Amino acid sequence: MSVRLRDKLFPEGGKIRQILRKINRVIHGFKPSNLKKLFKSLKNNGIKGTWNIITNNVQNGVTITPYEVWMQFNDPTPEELEMQRKTKFEYNPKISILVPMYKTPVNFFTELVDYLINQTYKNWELCLADGSPEKSKEIEKICKKDGRIKYNYTGKNLGISGNTNEALKMATGDYIGLLDHDDLLPVNSLYEVVKAINEDRTIEFIYTDEDKITTMDKPRFDPHFKPDFGIDTLRSNNYICHFSVFRKDLMEKLGGFRSKYDGAQDYDIIIRMAEIAKNIKHIPKILYHWRVHELSTAKAGGDAKPYAFEAGIPVLEDHLKRMGLEGTVKHGATLGTYEIDYKVKGNPKVTILIPNMDQAKTLKTCVDSILKLTTYENYEIVIIENNSKEKATFEYYKELEKNPKIKILTYVPEEKGFNYSKIINHGVKNTDGEYIVQLNNDTKILTPDWLEKMVGMNQREDVGAVGVKLYYPDDTIQHAGTIIGVYGVAGHVFRGLYKTHHGYFARESHIQNVSAVTAACMMAKRSIYEEVGYMDEKFAVAFNDIDFCLKIVTSGHLIIYNPFVELTHYESKSRGAEDTPEKQERFQNEINMFYDKWGEYKKKGDPYYNINLRLDSDQYEIKQEKVEY
Repeated sequence: MSVRLRDKLFPEGGKIRQILRKINRVIHGFKPSNLKKLFKSLKNNGIKGTWNIITNNVQNGVTITPYEVWMQFNDPTPEELEMQRKTKFEYNPKISILVPMYKTPVNFFTELVDYLINQTYKNWELCLADGSPEKSKEIEKICKKDGRIKYNYTGKNLGISGNTNEALKMATGDYIGLLDHDDLLPVNSLYEVVKAINEDRTIEFIYTDEDKITTMDKPRFDPHFKPDFGIDTLRSNNYICHFSVFRKDLMEKLGGFRSKYDGAQDYDIIIRMAEIAKNIKHIPKILYHWRVHELSTAKAGGDAKPYAFEAGIPVLEDHLKRMGLEGTVKHGATLGTYEIDYKVKGNPKVTILIPNMDQAKTLKTCVDSILKLTTYENYEIVIIENNSKEKATFEYYKELEKNPKIKILTYVPEEKGFNYSKIINHGVKNTDGEYIVQLNNDTKILTPDWLEKMVGMNQREDVGAVGVKLYYPDDTIQHAGTIIGVYGVAGHVFRGLYKTHHGYFARESHIQNVSAVTAACMMAKRSIYEEVGYMDEKFAVAFNDIDFCLKIVTSGHLIIYNPFVELTHYESKSRGAEDTPEKQERFQNEINMFYDKWGEYKKKGDPYYNINLRLDSDQYEIKQEKVEY
């Protein structure tokens, strides 16, 4: 077709011309490797939804981010917002929004107020305490837009905490929400908060997911899809941050904000909240837009307010004292994160259980690393011998037994075949260490004080087990915690990420609560084994550690992933791959058993993950479809 005829039949700017352009982009951008994703999207999103994903990933030659695709599916539509405006709740609490002000940019403040006025839930008040050097007539004019806005010019700057407390004095609401003077609440934000309160009137504290903005004409970016509440995750960094809402009586118990923590005043009040609140609710929706500009903490790199990160250390030190915990707080691997080393009380004995079948050289690498690096004194290594055949293995055992720290414990199986759970249970029941480390024979210790870090954590009454960070021999991550539901059953996250790189919000590099960790290196109290009934011996090879962790979690204890304990893992060298029909059948049977036992947990979703993140990826990737909350 000639250019002239094309332009006559399909004029520039016309709908058909636009469709033809999209088809051309799709054809030229298609890769055979995307076929699997295409079929999955067709199943989840239908033809129209899939077409939107494909064509919208490129607009006018510019690639759209996965988050922009997510927004197209999940931002509330005009129809949904209108439905929210018409909703009549049984309980209509007043939400008091506190905003401390200081030299507030008028353009930012105008947008803040406009977003509040347009909220689909109307029972709110905005409490403003302005500590600026001079009163702004423009700010005063904006405040007169709505009778729900209360403005107090304090005449002097009382600091972030002092100004917020002045705003708190004006609050008459049932709940207290915190908002910075340059940020925005999406118009559906208060509706979603009140909806959650109506579903559970015992909720004392609510937090939400958030993203970032620069100016209104630029796309939102960097969404933080957060996990549900985890005390160790909070002790590592203030991941809760925005948007946070306190029940009024809870805020009264806390006594407001404390000026000595200015810069980390939000962190202080949130961590004090966590000490006393019994019902903390996370809404996994983007209900806060955090402004990024030169003077904001959200500024890329976080270098606008370095004092804020320094202020977090005394917040945590005082928190530990109130909780009766002894530990050393220091900066973590990334800016704004922290590491707590809990002090070991007494000198408890640690039993390191290493199941082994032949592979003498592999075992030697593991044992040598323990003996060479370990700084903790009171430990024993127990090699659980299981069906070895090679002469070199038994010669190595004789050499090992010369060391008083090492024992060889023989496991005689009752039936043919490998059963990891039975081997570990045999080891636990025939040793006497107060703390048990399950350790694969194909690992190598990299952290000298690994046992101190793990024992210190495990001595807390609320902790059930501690896992570690594992690398492949090429220095990429093999394990940084386990998510239930990833790849159908459970999966290690950030696999293949290079050790000096960071994944989603650097989750691989800070201490956090998880649903499970791998038993390639895991420590638990002996009493935990006794409490949960040891390892389930029906899981002979796969998922036994995941099952064990879920038994711990559902019995009321915490699982902690500690990335500051590092090992190399030469994965599955001794057991081999699932490469025979018999092994594959056994593996499928264990998958079926896992579904039967933990299907409901999986269905509800891993509380330490987020429903907006994909389950067909272990890299915390954002879903490209409508999310059903």
